Amino acid sequence: MLRGALAAAVTPLHGERLDEDAFAPYVRFLATGGLDGLLALGTTGEGLLFRPEERQRALELFLAAADGKLQVAAHCGAQTTADTVALAAHAAEAGADAVAVIGPPYFQLDERALLEHFAAAAEACAPTPFYVYEFERASGYAVPLDVLHALRERAPNLAGLKVSDAPFDRFAPYLVEGLDVFVGPEALIFAGLEAGATGAVSGLAAAFPERVAALVAEPSDAGAVELGELRAAVERFPRHAALKFLLGLRGVPVREDVRRPLRALSDGEREELRGWHASS
Repeated sequence: MLRGALAAAVTPLHGERLDEDAFAPYVRFLATGGLDGLLALGTTGEGLLFRPEERQRALELFLAAADGKLQVAAHCGAQTTADTVALAAHAAEAGADAVAVIGPPYFQLDERALLEHFAAAAEACAPTPFYVYEFERASGYAVPLDVLHALRERAPNLAGLKVSDAPFDRFAPYLVEGLDVFVGPEALIFAGLEAGATGAVSGLAAAFPERVAALVAEPSDAGAVELGELRAAVERFPRHAALKFLLGLRGVPVREDVRRPLRALSDGEREELRGWHASS
């Protein structure tokens, strides 16, 4: 089972291809920052923009770099059930510590369709722990609680959820007894942990692992507010490129490159971000 503070990791790229040499130093940076693990190929990791075979290779690189020192969860959500099942099965075979799946975006799936999708993914990776990734803004719809209750009956390996909904009144309903919940929004880490969440899976931790690890280890309202402000500062820029650019400023050999249609920073944005980082 996953525990503690995890980074929603970026995916190192060189142009349009995986930057295989950057995975090991990047994972060392996350581990040195005090994190317990990472989620590969989620929203911050641009996962849905990669072909299935690219996602499989990237996960293998994360697992090899982690080498048991960090927990590695694989986000296997995809547009189709077939691709999701294939990715989940591969993640389990490759040795991932957990599999997470977001509801397929674009189509507004009803409860029956969504249940069958999650159940197929959970079965494909069993007995590896399975987590539903709830993020209404990204998927286009919220996972109904009735689906979660029915999935518990269908999937013995259902371990919990990553919940990225905000504000707290959108997050709180997913604190279901008996399921481990990981907080996505950094500003909600304190409130979530106080209410019974297990840990955090944070996009900010991709570039500021020590900040998130410290807050999960010693939760405080003030600390959550500070991370919320840090997140807002990063969100002024194209987030994926900004996090990678910040990693470069912090000495990690990760390039700014992102998978299109995401875009790189403009020259002006780089200068502004460089100045903000130097003064923060």
